[in-house]
Amino acid sequence: MPVAPLKVELLAITPNALSLIYAAFRQCYHAGFVADMWPRLVAGEADRDAQADFVRKVLESGHDSPVEHASFSFAVAGISRACSHQLVRHRVASYSQQSQRYVDASNMDYVLPPAIAQIPEARQRFEAFMTEVGSAYRDIKAILEADGRGDKAKEDARFVLPQAAETRIVVTMNCRALLHFFSLRCCNRAQWEIRAMADAMLDICKRELPAIFASAGARCETLGYCPEAEHFACGKYPTLKQLLAAGK
Repeated sequence: MPVAPLKVELLAITPNALSLIYAAFRQCYHAGFVADMWPRLVAGEADRDAQADFVRKVLESGHDSPVEHASFSFAVAGISRACSHQLVRHRVASYSQQSQRYVDASNMDYVLPPAIAQIPEARQRFEAFMTEVGSAYRDIKAILEADGRGDKAKEDARFVLPQAAETRIVVTMNCRALLHFFSLRCCNRAQWEIRAMADAMLDICKRELPAIFASAGARCETLGYCPEAEHFACGKYPTLKQLLAAGK
């Protein structure tokens, strides 16, 4: 039952994502039919830097719905069930998560919070409990199997598994959903685990589609101030109330 490291891998991105978003934006402002320009876009005859510049300028105006046409799919491992419960609250998105009903957790990996890891006494108690959970799961599973539950023993034995249990999940979000996700989960106020996952996803998005994600991240980074109430602010940026009080 080792500690599971975070892994975030890109599985897929919409083909010709930049050109697709560019075409969607152009259709909003163009009298013609963008399908007529599409062959030139995918063939690379239309300058990609010009496409990116156009997309960035329209995004800056606040018009962002066309970015929904492109999406990213990620494979994520080494996150806890606690983290995945936060993740799946985000919509619009698609999730395919490792099932504890069908996957044997007898040798469960787990996530160790840094705050616990740095205190020897807390870490010792935490790891002892993880060992006991694993033992309880195996015992209950064996008892149920002996009683005739067969493969279904796992779906009942899983009730002893903790929030720290590692899970693996495939996540697909369109670019607009990702921008919203990053605005919330890259914030210092987000819990450390989902923030680490969001930061890793953002690094990939910036590399693959900089026209959309170069300036993405926590809301304060784009707003220039913290949109949280003062008692929630981390102090990196002044709050809006503080700016108004200062006459800015």
